[in-house]
Amino acid sequence: MPDSYDAAYREWQADPTGYWEAPAAALAWDQRWDRVFDPASGPCGRWFVGGRLNVTYNCLDRHVEAGHGDRVALIWDSAMVGEVRHYTYAALRDRVARVAGALAARGIGVGDRVIIYMPMVPEAVIAMLACARLGAVHSVVFGGFAPPELAARLADAKPKAMIFASCGLEPGRVVAYQPLVEAAFALSPHQPQFCLVFQRPTLPAPLREGRDVDYVEAEAAAAPHPCVPVAATDPLYILYTSGTTGKPKGVVRDCGGYAVALHHSMGMIYGVGAGDVYWCASDVGWVVGHSYIVYGPLLAGCTSVMYEGKPVGTPDAGAFWRVIAQHRPRVLFTAPTAIRAIKQQDPEGAHMQRHDLSSLEALYVAGERCDPPTAVWAAETLGVPVVDHWWQTETGWPVTAGFRGFGLTPPKPGAGGRASPGYDVRALDDNGKPLPRGESGNLAIRLPLPPGFAPTLWQNDDGFRAAYLADFPGWYRTGDAGMVDDDGDVWIMGRTDDIINTAGHRLSTGAMEEVLAAHRDVAECAVIGVRDALKGQVPLGLVVLKAGVNRPAEEVVAELVALVRERIGPVASFKDARVVARLPKTRSGKILRGSIRRIADGEDAPVPATIEDPAALEEMRALLG
Repeated sequence: MPDSYDAAYREWQADPTGYWEAPAAALAWDQRWDRVFDPASGPCGRWFVGGRLNVTYNCLDRHVEAGHGDRVALIWDSAMVGEVRHYTYAALRDRVARVAGALAARGIGVGDRVIIYMPMVPEAVIAMLACARLGAVHSVVFGGFAPPELAARLADAKPKAMIFASCGLEPGRVVAYQPLVEAAFALSPHQPQFCLVFQRPTLPAPLREGRDVDYVEAEAAAAPHPCVPVAATDPLYILYTSGTTGKPKGVVRDCGGYAVALHHSMGMIYGVGAGDVYWCASDVGWVVGHSYIVYGPLLAGCTSVMYEGKPVGTPDAGAFWRVIAQHRPRVLFTAPTAIRAIKQQDPEGAHMQRHDLSSLEALYVAGERCDPPTAVWAAETLGVPVVDHWWQTETGWPVTAGFRGFGLTPPKPGAGGRASPGYDVRALDDNGKPLPRGESGNLAIRLPLPPGFAPTLWQNDDGFRAAYLADFPGWYRTGDAGMVDDDGDVWIMGRTDDIINTAGHRLSTGAMEEVLAAHRDVAECAVIGVRDALKGQVPLGLVVLKAGVNRPAEEVVAELVALVRERIGPVASFKDARVVARLPKTRSGKILRGSIRRIADGEDAPVPATIEDPAALEEMRALLG
């Protein structure tokens, strides 16, 4: 690996395809590729054409055969049941091989799809790796998703099997999964041939005769199955993007390019390698969980922490710090909303002082832009760099980041970091013309796209072209707005539809949110554009105050309006803010700005399947409707 970020990026620019041969050579291949990249395959090219490998072999068996079977591969820490389990690489390989055997005995093989509908339990990871061991294609659906969303995925992926848990655990409630599964089956035109059901002791599920098989019993009775080599261009998984209407978009991830990109990213971006403990506080239902709970850490030989719990409330705002003190990760990767929740409950960082956090060397955040006040607070209270990095379900790994493998490019609060080797990121005007540095526009990535990037949508090449490639020929349209500064750092200010047009002025809601978040009493906030007969749109701020703030809401609002006027100017037309108890969010922590905007505009706003707490959206209807 080059000794600096600039050297690595220049090396990639000099040879955009050849650059990836060295990272690829670090993995085990059953057959070397014929071509590193074939630009004529699919909508935007395919990587490592002609190569064959098995991703699970590279995640598990490769390390065991190298003599590292006793190294801990996975630590499961459940705040919900008060239990911690450690799985060595050898033990995890053995369980995965047996579950693969159980699936194979029931007819699952290369190319078959398997839906996985599970909470944050080790059996979810084992199921994913068991599918990959066979060359089957898994599609993880976030545990607890509503039946219509699950049914849409069943209809599109047409799985031969489904693996689901009897229940999920949330603070103060148990979510029974089987009724949701049955309702989805009733809505779907496609039915799986059989189901493996993982019974959680908290709430077991009745098994349907002739269809359902106990997960643990099937595993115990099965013979271990070897790894099945597949083409590097074969699909590893399908991950559906969230949506409330229309046909779901099934983002496809291939085997070879994804394994190469993730393995490379662990050292380059996060600065961790074999034997290091790494914690990604996400969920396996999201792309972040796929990439950095399961595949990335295991490809690199790390110990991956899998946490079932919340940043606050399980039991308090010190939950994350307890996990760090107990398991000693070098890096924590989480969402900005988790840090804001902790900051709201514990603004002085008192819980941090009660734990030994000396193992932690960096905090990485992604999922939405991290506002500068939150980034600065975390950096100052933790005493480690806070690195925001930007990526999407489609990209599979970070587009921009700070690079600890090169000594860490300097973080800038509010920025998403610099482009990873493999990505040429520019801001384009609405005609697709690159803008000068420092000017905001449509963020786009120049083709070809790097290994690990989604090569297409499931059985929908035309849909991929229409959704991502048609607007700006030669570029991938990210749907995000922002700019690239003079240092090459990328600033993401929100989705392009979050750029509001007020009396002819294009204004960033992200910039306004940054100002609101800087107020001493604000824990988190959102700014949306509301329709206005005179100006087209005007901004509306929604703020959650920090715990213990007892000032009158009108007083805080007046200060916020004055602050935006001072820092952005009268052009922002920011005259209205509301203090709210909470903001409606997805389960991954993203604020449902689109739903809030539709409510404020008097439009129909269905409850998204991804919502964390439907009551929060109903409160917003009462406030704004």
